[in-house]
Amino acid sequence: MHRHGPHALDTSMTLWRRVSAVLLVVFATACRNGPSADEAGDVQEGVGGELLVSAAASLANAFAEIETSFEAAQPGVNVVLNLGGSSALRTQILEGAPVDVFASADVGNMNRVVEAGEVSGEPRVFARNRLRIAVPVGNPGGVAGLDDFGDERLLLGLCTSGVPCGDFAREVLARAGVVAALDTNEPDVRALLTKSELGELDAGITDVTDVTSAGGRVEGIDIPDELNVLADYPIAVLTGAQNPRAGEAFVGFVLSDEGRGILAKHGFTLP
Repeated sequence: MHRHGPHALDTSMTLWRRVSAVLLVVFATACRNGPSADEAGDVQEGVGGELLVSAAASLANAFAEIETSFEAAQPGVNVVLNLGGSSALRTQILEGAPVDVFASADVGNMNRVVEAGEVSGEPRVFARNRLRIAVPVGNPGGVAGLDDFGDERLLLGLCTSGVPCGDFAREVLARAGVVAALDTNEPDVRALLTKSELGELDAGITDVTDVTSAGGRVEGIDIPDELNVLADYPIAVLTGAQNPRAGEAFVGFVLSDEGRGILAKHGFTLP
């Protein structure tokens, strides 16, 4: 039978104190870092109230589904979506509009908000999108590709300059060496898509996701990868948020497996 003297006991106690200290540091770090994206869909205590989310128009269908799923996961929160062109949403924020979360269709408009000191933390890229030509069902104008945007006989439209879908479309046309013969510049991608759906345009350049969301009301024509633009979509909670806890929970949900699954279903590429 072995007996341990006082020295051995002191050594054991010292070792236990060191292990306990390490465990406390690990626990504190985990708490400080918050939940992972995979855990973000879990119900969070004390999160509730109205949440104002300004999001790019191309996110309309995906965020409508995310809104429903998030409110089911956080039943105390009422999400209010404000959809529009990213540049218009950015202007609203910089002019003091009450917004908790901003989701932009490009990095440029988000950077303007960051530079103004209106973003809390770092924006996170949660989705990516490409451009596609949208034509009415049956393609009555016989549009085959980007070259047709120089045809003055056709009714053609883009999003206006300053809106991501408009700036990216002009970049694509410039790469293709096409001078567009435009008949309209629309304030956002949803307005442009609606004109294509109604047959008021022979063609417009929209996002891949918008052609997908139209559900057969328009037809899509692919743009060659070497000419196309891959747009990053960042999201962030704003420094002036009236409901920052719900905002952080919403961003976490968008970045979670469930949120990413919804975005992928609506045609977005995931980062």
